[in-house]
Amino acid sequence: MTDLAAAPGETFHERARRHLLKFGGDFVPFVPVRAEGSFLYDAAERRVLDFTSGQMSAILGHCHPEIVATVRETVGRLDHLFSSMLSPPVVELAEALAELVPELPRVILLSTGGEANEAAIRLAKLVTGKWEIVGFAQSWHGMTGGAAAATYKAGRRGIGPLAAGSFAIPAPNAFRPRFAGVTWQQELDDAFELLDRQSTGNLAAFIAEPILSSGGVLELPPGYLKALQTHCRARGMLLILDEAQTGIGRTGRMFAFERDGVVPDILTLSKTLGAGLPLSAVMVGDALADRAEARDFLFYTTHVNDPLPAAVGLKVLEVVQRDGLAARAEVAGRRLAAGLRGLMRRHPCIGDVRGRGLLLGLEFVDAAGLTAAEISDRVTDRALELGLSANIVRAGSSGGTMRIAPALTVADAELDLGVELLDRAIADSVPA
Repeated sequence: MTDLAAAPGETFHERARRHLLKFGGDFVPFVPVRAEGSFLYDAAERRVLDFTSGQMSAILGHCHPEIVATVRETVGRLDHLFSSMLSPPVVELAEALAELVPELPRVILLSTGGEANEAAIRLAKLVTGKWEIVGFAQSWHGMTGGAAAATYKAGRRGIGPLAAGSFAIPAPNAFRPRFAGVTWQQELDDAFELLDRQSTGNLAAFIAEPILSSGGVLELPPGYLKALQTHCRARGMLLILDEAQTGIGRTGRMFAFERDGVVPDILTLSKTLGAGLPLSAVMVGDALADRAEARDFLFYTTHVNDPLPAAVGLKVLEVVQRDGLAARAEVAGRRLAAGLRGLMRRHPCIGDVRGRGLLLGLEFVDAAGLTAAEISDRVTDRALELGLSANIVRAGSSGGTMRIAPALTVADAELDLGVELLDRAIADSVPA
């Protein structure tokens, strides 16, 4: 036991480096000990404005009093059950989700987005009898087997073969188009023509995010989802929409697909559904569910349909609908986007502001003798020093896009503060 004890004078992060397995980027120097609303606090009560709502999940802000009360009450009564036992919160949450998307009334509740996408891909393969899955080249759907095979943003190297029959097409990017003068429709049609040449005739599903968040906050333009669904139906493919980050009000509607009048064959939810707690869902129609049952669909997990997270999900839906938070996200998003575009006019290192509602991206470009990557890293580090937490996502030729996703409960003054701190961070980081 002595060997594991902290060495005299050893810092918190030195202890962390000794005992934690690094799983991605570096850990940030700020160490929160509590959180409330839009702010994180360290042991010295220094506060940091959270502009990513945790892992883009805490849409009600941190430690929302009704979520806290729900957890306390439920964990003292019913927390976890054998996976074949059902509880009232599970059925009630499934009913509430079905009311929101009547075309997809059958639900399975899981823990993470990767898990939900894994189940969705497995479902698609089972009910179609095919095994080829297509995604976007900038996608992120999870780190489990099938979800990882459909993830092209990162994580494909050094682990051996991924699932056979995994294909990718480029996502539309108005700021960095692949070919000058080519419309997104032409690009999509061409991508499917190439896909047809590579397929063995076993196309099962296309999995897509309405806004590719980790891919650089790339929004599918109006009409794209409808055209994508048309291509899928022409080939007997299912359309899976991954609304991990766009669902439950963040884009100004309860679900991002509502803007386009397109209902997917399979819908996956996670992150925002649990408002920061581990909860995800897969939603399908009756016909697909019946086909899956007839073919013995199997997806046992330890926490499938657990009562505690289901109770939290019910409360999240209640608060979002009762308080009009989807509409609030649209209004707040316009205010935030206007502030970010103001920064773009003042700072040549900002090339683009994009997104929808309270899921926005600010892309940096080369300026003042610095690369976009250097600028984005400097600005992110300086912003944290000034009291603002936001993160950078890189994809393709992008040097760095700051992903901004505050809680739906964020106040106007907090939005303005975030823009002000970002303005200072850029001014401090990029030579005039």
